[in-house]
Amino acid sequence: MTLTGIVAFLSVLQSAVLSGLPLGRAFAVLVAVGVVVLVGRLVLRVAWRVVTVGAVVVGALLLLSMLGAGI
Repeated sequence: MTLTGIVAFLSVLQSAVLSGLPLGRAFAVLVAVGVVVLVGRLVLRVAWRVVTVGAVVVGALLLLSMLGAGI
């Protein structure tokens, strides 16, 4: 989709929502939920990697402390 296409799509969406059409509002809500889901997927992908790295580091430190390395 080009920038002109996106602008045209947003203007149609805006006119449908502002005119008070129930389907326009429902579509706007669905688009907003879709954006939230996409952003949430990206955030969760990063968070999952952070949790995985943290678990590996803490597990390694636990193993070293159990072996008596004195950390």
